[in-house]
Amino acid sequence: MKSKLVILSLLLAGAATAVNAQTKEKYVSEKATDNIFVSVTGGVSMVNAGKSEGKFGSPAPHITVSVGKWFTPVWGVRGQGGLWRANFDSNNSHGTLAADGTLIGTAESYHKNVGQLRLDAMFNISNAIWGYNPDRLFNLSVFAGPGLTFAKTGNGGVLIDDVNRTWQRVPASEQKGHAYINGSIGLQGKFNVSEYIDIDVEARGELAPSYLGYLSTANTVGGLYFGAGITYTFGGKNFVPYMSKVDVDALNDEINKYRSELEQAQTDLANSKNAAATAQPVTQEVVKEVQVAGPRAVFFKIGSAKLDDYGKVNIQMAAKVLKANPDKKYKVAGYADKATGSAPFNQKLSEKRAQVVYDALIAEGVDKDQLELVGFGGTENMFGKDYLNRCVILE
Repeated sequence: MKSKLVILSLLLAGAATAVNAQTKEKYVSEKATDNIFVSVTGGVSMVNAGKSEGKFGSPAPHITVSVGKWFTPVWGVRGQGGLWRANFDSNNSHGTLAADGTLIGTAESYHKNVGQLRLDAMFNISNAIWGYNPDRLFNLSVFAGPGLTFAKTGNGGVLIDDVNRTWQRVPASEQKGHAYINGSIGLQGKFNVSEYIDIDVEARGELAPSYLGYLSTANTVGGLYFGAGITYTFGGKNFVPYMSKVDVDALNDEINKYRSELEQAQTDLANSKNAAATAQPVTQEVVKEVQVAGPRAVFFKIGSAKLDDYGKVNIQMAAKVLKANPDKKYKVAGYADKATGSAPFNQKLSEKRAQVVYDALIAEGVDKDQLELVGFGGTENMFGKDYLNRCVILE
């Protein structure tokens, strides 16, 4: 009779937990602090001064630092700051001016030091097409967004009359810093080195209002950027799976069935105890009733290692029995659902679940020497339903 109560209680708790866990199947960040990353990238940039000059200048170095977050394996956002040099050819500029106003040099090229801030929305093409795979070696993403370019025209001379060779110093207003709104789009490739580290390669195309001032007659400036770098994800890449929405009504019916059977079993147990109390003893032998554990399974929501109220009650009941039998040892065995998540993710999740139950039992006063901690990863159906595999069993 008590065994029947144990089984029915176990099934009831598992089914109730499953109802709370049903959501649309997807992978998401479990916590707001998950999947936050920082990246450093270095490479080269080339600038096209627009229709009046019509060609890209020579490559120049650039460096960027980014901080961002992936909200799902498909969608993310990052903020980026960068410094680089814009080299360009200009038919309108010839050298620079000395302090006394004399022209120095006649080279028809120029450069500017430029700073930028960008905000990119990021879309992981690989995960969107083939699904999330934490073990995939390479992921391709597209990104796009607005930004600000900060630049000023250097102290130079501008040729305003090529026939008469008339020069004019760059106006002081053009030597001050200005901010220009830009827009850009690009591709990023990530090589998965470890749970924390990626090697990045990316290319970006950008268009902005001309920040060349008197050095060009162009209205816009185009830029191409190519770079490689490294990304570090704080706490590791951590997405948890959610299963497809199921028929909640059907699960509620199943819970009600287990609840009804449990109530009937409790009634039968009470009747049996009453009958035993009024029966005449047939022997003189005294049998000591051995207290056994109540529900020895603690269930979890999909992808989670957090205890709910059902699990806390089961742990409190089990702790009383364990403390009453200090000479007995128990295995705290964590499991996960093999039908969802990768093998490495499920192994880690099963160990987290076992650790949570282990810590809760210790907090209830159970001697740690009575407990053995183990995680079995993703398993096939132990109780006939996938969601009942998301548990920790005391055995």
